[in-house]
Amino acid sequence: MIHKSSIIKGLIAVVFILISANSFAQQDPQFTNYMYNTLSVNPAYAGQRETLSVVGLHRTQWVGIDGAPQTQTLGIHSPLRNERIGLGLNIVNDALGPARETWVDANFSYTIPLNANDLKLSFGAKAGFHMLDTDWSKGRFQDPDVVFNQNLNLISPMIGAGLYMHTRKWYLGFAIPNFLETEHYDDFQESVATERMHFYAIGGYVFNLSETLELKPAFLVKGVSGAPLIADVSANFWYKKNLTAGIAWRWDDSVSALVGFQVTPGMFIGYGYDLTTTGLNNYNSGSHEITLRFEVKRLGRILSPRFF
Repeated sequence: MIHKSSIIKGLIAVVFILISANSFAQQDPQFTNYMYNTLSVNPAYAGQRETLSVVGLHRTQWVGIDGAPQTQTLGIHSPLRNERIGLGLNIVNDALGPARETWVDANFSYTIPLNANDLKLSFGAKAGFHMLDTDWSKGRFQDPDVVFNQNLNLISPMIGAGLYMHTRKWYLGFAIPNFLETEHYDDFQESVATERMHFYAIGGYVFNLSETLELKPAFLVKGVSGAPLIADVSANFWYKKNLTAGIAWRWDDSVSALVGFQVTPGMFIGYGYDLTTTGLNNYNSGSHEITLRFEVKRLGRILSPRFF
């Protein structure tokens, strides 16, 4: 039998290992509304909404800077009938300068109940492919070498895995989205480089402040060997299970305001605005992110809103 305290200590240790990592290379696309976009972070989340869930997100980063990132994601996932198995599909499209990258992956999760008090551990796996297209005619680049100005069209396989421990009140997870090396566009070097293995850690807890108000602090930590650590911390209030509002902070990068509306039991709309806190603040008017989530009532069940 899996010992609950041992698993929790192990996951927390992973977080501290990530926080001690070193830095300097391109990261995967980042999101302010990561708390609604969990499938793109961890395959073990597939099916954890307990119904068919479809989430779309659009991010416009650093408005005012030519060639700044434009990112879209689409995630679809659902549990199967026995509710221990979850399946999902995730698509991410990221345009940055002369490059466009697309990730497509299928996700599988298997959930094990750990005790009678709602504690569960989910194991996840993902497989798919990554596409990189470059068009060097878009803008001017520092490296005059003809080798770095030939348009590319590369396709690479992806294999990843994750763990997700959760109750109705909290969650903690760790994932490696891709064990394989892929080619990506490095905006700092303005050339194509090999992307290293990423590590993601997520967590959150829901506090009941009153009968109508809940508070959920959450975090997302991303680490990769040779790249800056990225840590996101957020706190969202949930009023009458209809309105969410909160703030977020990305280490050495930005502060954000978040708001969301549960328009109907099956439809959620969220918006996030980032204010850059680095030197780029003088050259852009911030970043915008819009999230749409649609969920379908399962036969014989009431579709009740959930905070994660």
